[in-house]
Amino acid sequence: MERVDVKVGFQCNNMCLFCVQGNKRERFDNRTDEEIQEILRQGRDEGRGEVVFTGGEPTFRPKSLIEWVKYAKEIGYESIQIQTNGRMLSYMGFCEALIEAGANEFSPAVHGSKAEIHDRLTGAAGSFGQVTKGIMNLKKLRQRVMTNSVVTKINYKDLPDLARLLVSLHVDQFQFAFIHINPIIGGNKEKIEMIVPKVSDAIPFIREGLDIGIKSGTRCMTEAVPYCMMIGYEKYVAERIMPEVHVFDAEEDIKDYSKYRQNQGKAKGPRCKECSMNGECEGPWKEYPEIFGWDEFEPVAKQK
Repeated sequence: MERVDVKVGFQCNNMCLFCVQGNKRERFDNRTDEEIQEILRQGRDEGRGEVVFTGGEPTFRPKSLIEWVKYAKEIGYESIQIQTNGRMLSYMGFCEALIEAGANEFSPAVHGSKAEIHDRLTGAAGSFGQVTKGIMNLKKLRQRVMTNSVVTKINYKDLPDLARLLVSLHVDQFQFAFIHINPIIGGNKEKIEMIVPKVSDAIPFIREGLDIGIKSGTRCMTEAVPYCMMIGYEKYVAERIMPEVHVFDAEEDIKDYSKYRQNQGKAKGPRCKECSMNGECEGPWKEYPEIFGWDEFEPVAKQK
């Protein structure tokens, strides 16, 4: 089913070291209720049945979020997802209000197996306790929970322990998404050194985390990890199953995000055409090889 991705604004109660939105919270105002309703109507006019409320942090305006969810349900969206840092979900009453309004899928972000790691990455003391409590609240309410974890230099060795935590919390799916280097990070050598790992360094820990999920029967995926790094784990590459999405962003209206990723967001290297997976693979985010080059990406041999 086709999806609408609504960036409601870029205000947030976290200050994540890796935030892909960069400095948008300083550059753009929040969308008004009327603007969001118009986007939702446009999505339905296009025949889309799924919507994701994201940002920024959509729960930053909790009362408004409940009204947006109600409106989305009223006009016929079947799947209504909240993509969030998860902190407000620690309040059971807020979870119940969102569900009553029509939300039926939640995607909180968890970036470490313990507060020391997660809170360092989010820049918000106490955020680990809040997001984990939020997940427990949602599972008590029998909701579908799909977590996202950004893979960074600070947390990649922790990914197996993070997978164990997520399995113990009974999430329906977890995803390890390799960091997307924003312009602020990309222009700062000190930040790159602190936050961005080599894919080849992170991949053994990504695979170990996936193995834990697979063994437990928990659905698990990666994002922005090229196929040449995923030999034997190809079916856990998220890009192969991502739906068609119309993204309403601040700077541009991206009607087909899959094409945007493939043609503008991701990159292919000089040897990618030799790879047997070239047709399926989108490559890494383009900023990564601009900094680290292509040497670690070895083409997968074509079968004779």
